[in-house]
Order: sequence, then C-alpha cells, then structure tokens
Amino acid sequence: MNKTKNSHIISSLAVIAALGVAASVRAVDLSKLPPASTQQGVTFDKDIKPLFEASCIRCHGEQRPKGGLRLTTLEAVLKGSKEGKVVQPGNSEKSDLVISVARLDPETAMPPKPRARKGGAGGPGTPGGEHPEGGPGGPAPGAAGNNGPAGGPGRPPGPPPKPFTPEQVGLVRAWIDQGAK
Repeated sequence: MNKTKNSHIISSLAVIAALGVAASVRAVDLSKLPPASTQQGVTFDKDIKPLFEASCIRCHGEQRPKGGLRLTTLEAVLKGSKEGKVVQPGNSEKSDLVISVARLDPETAMPPKPRARKGGAGGPGTPGGEHPEGGPGGPAPGAAGNNGPAGGPGRPPGPPPKPFTPEQVGLVRAWIDQGAK
C-alpha cells in the first residue's frame, strides 16, 4: 500500500510540475502586444509572406526548417511546427507566432537575440573576447566574414534578420484575427 500511495503522490507531483511548466511558458504580458492593424482584407500572399521572406525564411524556409516550422506557404504556417500549431485563426492573442514575433518571451522571441560569443568577456576587442579583426591574419576563426556568406558555422547566410516592428506585428495580428487566409 505504501508503494501505491508513494507512486500516486509522485504521479500527482509530476502532473503539478508539468502544469506549472506549461503555465510559465505562456506567462507573457499580453498587454505589451501591439494592437492589431485596422487594415482590412489582410492575406498571407499579399501582406504576410513578404514579412516572413524578409525576416524568417532563412531559418524557417524549405531547407531544414528549424523546429519543423516552415513559413513559406499558408498551408505550412497553418500546419505549424514539431510542437504543434503556431496560429489560432481568429485569435491572435493565443497564437504562438504572434508572441514570438512580438518578442514578448525571451525564450521564444523570433528572431532570437544574438547570443554572446565564446571567448570570455574582458579579452581584447569585442565584449565576447574576440578582436574584430582577429589580429594580423584577418578575422578570427568563426568570426563574421571568415566562413563565406554564412559568417560562421550554423548561421544562415546574410545579415542577421531584423525583428518585426510593432506595425508589422499588428499586421500579423490582423491577418490571424481575420481568419489567417
């Protein structure tokens, strides 16, 4: 009986912990969301796809989409990611995509904020400890510009993507609130 009672207590604690984690993931201040745009007739192809192409497609395109999320077609966006749907048509406040592009949660902010480079603070040059020029031989290994257009291992080619403006977040919200068509 003690074994059964203990396993029940452990199971209950696991459920409570899981609910706590789930609640903390969605614990974002929705009052900080920019308002939905008043623009009518917002469509994926006309209004949203160009935003995604400018800021998202390098990581969420057809080639090895991060998290299984493709933002290249309406069908792919509505399908979602490995974790599930990211758009709740008709309800932008409950759409993870909006929370991500609004950057309300540092864990899910898209595009993500740049991470500090390895090398330790206090070294010569940049705060990450790398010298911008990398010494007389040019850029340090792994520094931007040393690995072709990608700028480093694991980084998509090109300049870092720009976060959405409040107006762009508002347009995404309007698209979702209008049915995500």
